[in-house]
Amino acid sequence: MAGGKVKKEKGKPQQHTPYQGGISFHKSKGQHILKNPLLVDAIVQKSGIKPTDVILEIGPGTGNLTKKLLEAGKKVIAVEIDPRMVLELQRRFQGTPYSNRLTVIQGDVLRTELPYFDICVANIPYQISSPLTFKLLSHQPAFRCAIIMFQREFAMRLVAQPGDKLYCRLTVNTQLHARIFHLLKVGKNNFRPPPKVDSSVVRIEPRKPRIEVNNKEWDGFLRICFNRKNKTLGATFRQKNVISLLEKNYKTVQALKLSQEGAVKDTGSQMDLSSFGDFDEDQGMDMDGGLDDDDGMEVEDGEAEGSQSEFKDKVLGVLKEGDFEEKRSSKLTLQEFLYLLSLFNKAGIHFS
Repeated sequence: MAGGKVKKEKGKPQQHTPYQGGISFHKSKGQHILKNPLLVDAIVQKSGIKPTDVILEIGPGTGNLTKKLLEAGKKVIAVEIDPRMVLELQRRFQGTPYSNRLTVIQGDVLRTELPYFDICVANIPYQISSPLTFKLLSHQPAFRCAIIMFQREFAMRLVAQPGDKLYCRLTVNTQLHARIFHLLKVGKNNFRPPPKVDSSVVRIEPRKPRIEVNNKEWDGFLRICFNRKNKTLGATFRQKNVISLLEKNYKTVQALKLSQEGAVKDTGSQMDLSSFGDFDEDQGMDMDGGLDDDDGMEVEDGEAEGSQSEFKDKVLGVLKEGDFEEKRSSKLTLQEFLYLLSLFNKAGIHFS
């Protein structure tokens, strides 16, 4: 079931749309049932389901899509939070040839340990789009693909390319882990009850092999880069708070290295710094709220102490080395972000 949040009108009871079986759909919970059979067929066709596939369906609702998935694959595991829908699914398929190939799990998908599956098909409440996407991308073993219905703007952020208006941190984070394709635009009138916005179906294919990065390091790096995505990286990394954070992290790394060298001399043991990103989560910099342009203070040579001025030169030197100083995050490719982060780390500059 997919959909967006709706505001309750004062003085009016919350409206529910009845299903022919007597079930009312709650808009506030994102319950919007896909009613167009041609669209259901198109989603199944574009899923590329094999007869041997185990299919994970999230938000099956009353089972319109579930039936088609059972016809195409070996087994369907359906995760549904609403007990009324669970009963409807069980009633609908009880005594049919599909009953022994359908497993229904009642619960919140974000809190459910997902079993093995080959393909995921989901028509979800829009408010869980982001956490569900990253839950799926972290699932092991990796599945072949996921076909998911999202609110259209969220979907277009996932498939955006450098230079697009909707290109953002979400875009780069998801494309780090998967290849994403836009399949279908779905008008709101294809649902019962209709949501207030249009939807889109996307195909998500996890990268194999995975691109290995330190997640905390990567997240801290992108938060800074996308704080003002249309500013030059030179301007972004000249900001006083950015320089202060990176210098603090730099000094921490140097202290750890000295400690490691001392431990080697004393005991001959080695210290693994490969997971440095896990050192102190509180050192990360949350810049989601953004900064006003006036708050992005640059460190002027005349104002800064010698050590901070030298460190600023070190940071800007990395940008110049990779020819990134005049580039903007809104136009960088995934490969360019990975390369810039590697240059910073090579210089001993860390983001977590």
